[in-house]
This record gives sequence, C-alpha cells and structure tokens, in this order.
Amino acid sequence: MTKLLFLTAVFFCAYSLSGQTAKPRARDLGIPFNGIPGKFNAITDVMGVEVGHKTLIEGDGKLVVGKGPVRTGVTAIFPKGKNSLERVFAAWYTLNGNGEMTGTTWLEESGCLGSPILITNTHSVGTVRDAVIQWYVDKMPRSGYSGDFSLPVVAETWDGFLNDINGFHVRKEDVFDAMNSASTGPVAEGNVGGGTGMVVHQFKGGIGTASRKLENGYTVGALVQANYGSRTQLTIAGVPVGKEIPDLLPQAGRKYEDQGSIIVVVATDAPLLPHQLKRLAKRIPLGIGVMGGRGGDSSGDIFIVFSTANAEAGKLKGIATVQMIPNENINPFFGAVAEVVEESIVNAMIAAETMEGIDGNKVYAIPHDRLQAALKKYNRLKN
Repeated sequence: MTKLLFLTAVFFCAYSLSGQTAKPRARDLGIPFNGIPGKFNAITDVMGVEVGHKTLIEGDGKLVVGKGPVRTGVTAIFPKGKNSLERVFAAWYTLNGNGEMTGTTWLEESGCLGSPILITNTHSVGTVRDAVIQWYVDKMPRSGYSGDFSLPVVAETWDGFLNDINGFHVRKEDVFDAMNSASTGPVAEGNVGGGTGMVVHQFKGGIGTASRKLENGYTVGALVQANYGSRTQLTIAGVPVGKEIPDLLPQAGRKYEDQGSIIVVVATDAPLLPHQLKRLAKRIPLGIGVMGGRGGDSSGDIFIVFSTANAEAGKLKGIATVQMIPNENINPFFGAVAEVVEESIVNAMIAAETMEGIDGNKVYAIPHDRLQAALKKYNRLKN
C-alpha cells in the first residue's frame, strides 16, 4: 500500500508541476522519433531555462469585440531563469517574414540576448513588450535605459479564428503572471499560454516542446508555438496523416483561411558563438518541413536560438573569455535541432484539445486512435 501511494504521489506531482492534468505525449502513443530525449523531453532540460504560461479562456458564442469569447494567452521563456540578468549568446532567423519578433535588430547587432522571450497573439505584441519592460523597471527602478530589457524579444502568431483578437484581452498583469510563474521541470503543452487559440495543419495546435541529449554530453531543447500548415501536407513520422484523416476540418460560419505561423525557440548548453547559433536557426525549417510546413506567403516563421554556456558573454569590462565548439563538430547539433522541432510540433498537437471559440468556430484535436491507426497502416507505430 505504501509503495502504491508513493507512486501515485510521484505521478500527481509530475503533472501538477506541468500545470496540466495527465495527458499522453507523442512518444506515449508509439510515435517513433530519432534521438534520446532529456529527463522532461522539454526545453527545460537545458539547465537554467524556465517557462511560464498565462492562459485566458472566457466566454462562448457570438463575437462581441472587446468582450469575447477569449481564447489567448502569453508564454514566457527565460534562458537562465527569471532571477538572472545574465546575457547569453543568441541568433535569429526567419523562413517567411509575415510575422513579428521584436528586439531582433539589437540581437543581430550584438549577438546577445539579455531579456526573456515571450510569445502571444498578433495584436498583443505591443502590450506584452511594454509589460516586459515594466516588469524589469519594477525590479530595478533606478537602472534607466537598458539595451537588453528595453528592447525585449516578443513574438506572435494569429489566433483570430478562435479568439476575439481585436478585443486586446492580454493585459500587463497577465504578462506578469506568465513571467512570475516561470519554472524549470515539465512544461504544459497544447491549449496553454500563447498557444491557447492556435491551429496547426487545420487541427488544434498550440505550445509543444522536446529535447535531445547528445553523445557529446550537451543538450538541445525546443519550444514551439505552432499555428501553421494545411491538412493535405501533414506528415507525421513519414506517414501522410493529413490524407489519412482528411475530415474534422475547422468549422465556421465563414470559410476557414490558413493564416498560420510558427515561432520556434531553441536552447542549448553547448558553447556556441552567435554565428554558430545562426547556423542552428537555419536548420529549424528542416524540422517543420518534415511535418509538411512550407512557409506560405501569409506565414510568419520566425526562430530564435540561444546558448546558456559562456558565462562571460555579457561581460561589461576587460576581456571576455569564451569557448566554442569547432565548426567541424557542429553536425550533431544540426540533426538535434531538426528532431526537437519536429517532435515539439507533434507534442503540441497531441496535447491540444478540441476548442470552440468566437461565433461557434470550432477546431478539432487530432484523434489519437485514428493517428495510431494511420501509423500502424504504414508500419510506423512503435511497439
């Protein structure tokens, strides 16, 4: 009896930390992936990284701008935790630029990231950006201008099919809640945070994460806000799932239009310099591509990669001493980036739940049983 109670407590604790009830993830369904994940199979497997969400779900029925229904939120990622002011080396890249990620001009110029990364809906970027600055001003009221938190990184994807996006429901206090709740450990996925109202391959999408432990001892982790893609191109583990499950398309009083985008955050503890991190960022589309993403004209596919190594990356005086992995040894990181992005997107789909939003618009979650049947049909279901 004691052993049973202990196991139950461990199970409950694990999912309480993640902020969600017990749900299967992609690997639990037998979906095969290459590589070995970290302890949590999450971006938080990179030591120091913390993630927090604020989810806003309110109201049903007919859209009344400013009143709802509300299906949105904010997700915050801190490279070295919310109590750290350390800069880290970073780089960004865009596959298709119909989207926004603030702070990238200084990021490109300096090669450093000195703020958290926040993700929300398209029309809340300004509110979130200002709130990040206020959060730091409240902590350091005499610091004045900072090229770091004064130019924070805030990214977005469009959730206007389910959410009253013109109602501007994300408030400063919601951003504070997401930032203050950031923690290590398991990460909630699916209809949470910035991913609350998102759609991927015309199934319910949202937040997903994954990680890889490399043979050289380093870790690569990713977090995605997935909101892109057509059904016909959806491919999982090499299987044309979109063609096997052609129904359960988004329902609406008007024609559904794919206005999709994807934001990807990749973290590593490997000592890589900004130009090398840019090379990793350019491999992110490979993980999206195997899923069937094509970076369409209306898609904002924007990516950021950072390294938590090199403690002197933000040194202000004297000579900074930094390390780097030789370019000749970077190939394992390229492969890991593609793998974690692919699995993060699938995890987002598996965790997401069917959602109804404005005007009764409805997006279905991918049915787990039919997905498994499709994988089995092509001999891709892992025993």
